[in-house]
Amino acid sequence: MFYVGIDIAKNTHWASVMSSDGEVVFEPFSFSNDNSGFQKFVSKLDSLDKEKILIGLESTAHYGENIISYLFNLNFKIGLINPIQTANLRRSNIRKTKNDKVDTYIIIKALTLGNYSPITSRDINNLKLKGLCRSRRNLVTLRNKAKIQLVSYMDQIFLELAQFFKGNLHLNVSYQLLKEFSSPKTIKDIHLTKLTNILHDNSHGRYGKQDAIRLRELAKSSVGIDNPSLSLQVKHAILQIELYDEQIAEVEALYKSILDELDSPILTIPGMSYNQAAVIVGSIGDINRFEHSCQLLAYAGLDPSVIQSGNFQARSTRMSKRGSGMFRYSLVYSAHNIVRNNKTFRDYYELKRSQGKSHYCALGHVAHKLVRVIFKMLKDNVAFNLD
Repeated sequence: MFYVGIDIAKNTHWASVMSSDGEVVFEPFSFSNDNSGFQKFVSKLDSLDKEKILIGLESTAHYGENIISYLFNLNFKIGLINPIQTANLRRSNIRKTKNDKVDTYIIIKALTLGNYSPITSRDINNLKLKGLCRSRRNLVTLRNKAKIQLVSYMDQIFLELAQFFKGNLHLNVSYQLLKEFSSPKTIKDIHLTKLTNILHDNSHGRYGKQDAIRLRELAKSSVGIDNPSLSLQVKHAILQIELYDEQIAEVEALYKSILDELDSPILTIPGMSYNQAAVIVGSIGDINRFEHSCQLLAYAGLDPSVIQSGNFQARSTRMSKRGSGMFRYSLVYSAHNIVRNNKTFRDYYELKRSQGKSHYCALGHVAHKLVRVIFKMLKDNVAFNLD
């Protein structure tokens, strides 16, 4: 058997090859993160039996996804390694040396110890899902920042407008009004009929003539400052928010089509949305990587930390939180939804609350139970059935 360790970086990867006997076949060598570099890497392995090659690399954000797809399409066997495993192996060395060349050997050691997850065809789709979920998370973060910025602008220009819309400026009717008339001065000068039509047409009839009159009176008495530069920034902030809305919708439509193609039983869980299902399915990958549900719990970072020394054993500890934060959040969020949509989980949540657990602590217990259910559903490929 030949073990190949690849240390992933943004521009240049490093790799080395070692036999199962511990003989170094190829000393660490570098290759670029592009097509010519990938070809150089593959040509280096031409002298070896492809069936006896196992390539390992760490799960490092998006930097390794290109080479994973490239090598998988060439039918190489690939193992994905949790960085925690390599960090533990690195700490076990006396000198604690860390550089790209040494890391390739540490990755090989992780392979020889079996500390890896084999990449399957399903994992390639899961990589797409993970990428889309990261993209959606980033877009949502940017949209939230734009929304906060919009509110700060309006606090200076027309503070009273938030009161008119009952504390929520992020409505279609508010956006359509502010894109054209973003200051009290321009709003109070609008013809009443035009203002009424803007409010009525963009709120599905919720606002009418009396509301338009009240809005004009608020504009006349507003203490907001007349600042054309802020008014322009309001318009730009709204255009950014609307653009983010469109992009988020495109991302969601794409991973919805991938989930429909995968036909995962996770979607049968009551209250499970496509957004959370995409994160969960993409994070888990091939369920056969996990032999027991406790391993899946640990992968999500929902397992309790262990604090023990001598005869002392802590009875109550916090969750380890050593897995994917996005994965863990989706499980807890889904636990919250399933409590509202399924009696078995609702009873379990209420039991934990009756035992003195806080809301979030009880949700953590529900998330534990949900992980065990998901593990069983995916292992047996069966729909949810706890009603």
